[in-house]
Amino acid sequence: MGYGIKLKVWGDYACFSRPEMKVERVSYDVITPSAARGILEAVYWKPAIRWVIDEIRVIKPIKFDNIKRNELSGVIPSNTVKRAYLGNKEVNLYQSTKDIVQRGAMVLKDVCYYITAHFELTSSVGETDTVEKHYNIALRRAKKGQCFHRPYLGCREFSAQFELVDEDYEESFYENSEKDLGYMLWDIDFKNKSLPIFFRPTMKDGVISIPDLQRGDIL
Repeated sequence: MGYGIKLKVWGDYACFSRPEMKVERVSYDVITPSAARGILEAVYWKPAIRWVIDEIRVIKPIKFDNIKRNELSGVIPSNTVKRAYLGNKEVNLYQSTKDIVQRGAMVLKDVCYYITAHFELTSSVGETDTVEKHYNIALRRAKKGQCFHRPYLGCREFSAQFELVDEDYEESFYENSEKDLGYMLWDIDFKNKSLPIFFRPTMKDGVISIPDLQRGDIL
């Protein structure tokens, strides 16, 4: 296991969309491992390292809220993007209100998580890449609140605040309890035709232990 890091992440709203809901978004009860990894990659990412989520601690009670969101009614075809990239001025992209629809969403409200993770060196490591080097850079960026782009909680409009955790955890609302969270998205296997991988986590005393498929853990 590589060097570890702990982040406190919080925000007013979050939406970690369930893939089985086809039209209107419905969030999972808690943050997914892939979303947690995305937050760490927003703070510090290099091809030479791979972030691995070890544990997620849920601090505040799980609360849902129903809101309305403006979304596009479809996706832009890849051929349209290619024509625009090649300089075709007659390409029509989504620019008018007729391409926007209003949909409902069941989102999480007032969330706070503690993310425990570590990173491992990848096959893209260079001669000057060491664990200590990347660990110190990641710590420095997290302490200063630096990020490549603003981390978000599932959807980009739900921005996340974060800070490095040096002391003990805050007490979870779910201390002395156990909750089956059902099947949840673990991550996307981009090396295998973007295959989605699911697992069934259990939250014990507010803590969710995350397996690592690439390390051989059993989901």
